[in-house]
Amino acid sequence: QVQLVESGGGLVQAGGSLRLSCAASGRTFSTYAMGWFRQAPGKEREFVAGISWSSRNVYYADSVKGRFTISRDNAKNTVYLQMNSLKPEDTAVYFCAAKEGVVSTIAAEYGYWGQGTQVTVSS
Repeated sequence: QVQLVESGGGLVQAGGSLRLSCAASGRTFSTYAMGWFRQAPGKEREFVAGISWSSRNVYYADSVKGRFTISRDNAKNTVYLQMNSLKPEDTAVYFCAAKEGVVSTIAAEYGYWGQGTQVTVSS
C-alpha cells in the first residue's frame, strides 16, 4: 500500500553532514507516521527519529539528539533525515519506515520499510 525508497547515503568524514531522503508512493502518505531506523553490523536495528503525520510530534534517540533532524514534506511524499556532526558510530544502514497511527520508537510496529541506504562515517 505504501512503497518507500531511501536515498542520500554515502561516505563522509567525521564531523560532516548528510541528508537522507525517503520517497513514498501512495495516496495516504500524509496520514502515516514516519520513522528512521538504523542497523550496524552485529547490532540490532535501532530507532533514530520519528515524526507524526502533521510534523507536530518529533522524537529522537538520545544518541542523535541535537545532531539529527527529521522532517517531512507531505506535498512531496518525502521524509528527510538531516544528519550533522556525524560520528563513526553513526555508521549503519539507515531505513525509513511508515506506520498508521501515532509515532512509535519500536521497529516492529512499523508496517512498511524501505530497502535501506548505507551511511559510512570515517575517522
